[in-house]
Amino acid sequence: MAYYTIIPSPVGEITLLSADGVSLAGLWLDSQKPETEGAEKAEYLPVFAETQNWLNRYFAGEKPLPEEIPLKPAGTAFQRQVWNVLRRIPYGTTVSYGEIAEEIGCRSAQAVGQAVGRNPLSVIVPCHRVIGKNGSLTGYAGGLDKKRELLKLEGIL
Repeated sequence: MAYYTIIPSPVGEITLLSADGVSLAGLWLDSQKPETEGAEKAEYLPVFAETQNWLNRYFAGEKPLPEEIPLKPAGTAFQRQVWNVLRRIPYGTTVSYGEIAEEIGCRSAQAVGQAVGRNPLSVIVPCHRVIGKNGSLTGYAGGLDKKRELLKLEGIL
């Protein structure tokens, strides 16, 4: 059984999803469309409490690591490969789509961009830290205003 909850944050409401009641499968900002169809609303699960604590620390300016929360996003092998690279982008730094493509041996920065755009774990798997080759703030599923807020929080902008 899948479960979801909605929590407040400094950037608006956040929807959390656990597909198994133990690990986090999704985290969507209020400007995104959460994938909660068929899930039951649950006010408390340990993974939701752990995620809320992680987010509270993050928004307070701490640098929690994605590994602190059990994550289990659903995606293709290629998407998971890209998301694993995202998890290693240090707090307060950015990389380009092309740099990720080069790291994983993919010839298409556009394919990487599509995988980044399908990241179901916003903030924790920091897709907001990925920018265009020329340093531009290219697309963000949560909206460019949210991307700017997160990058400002991390001292990047």
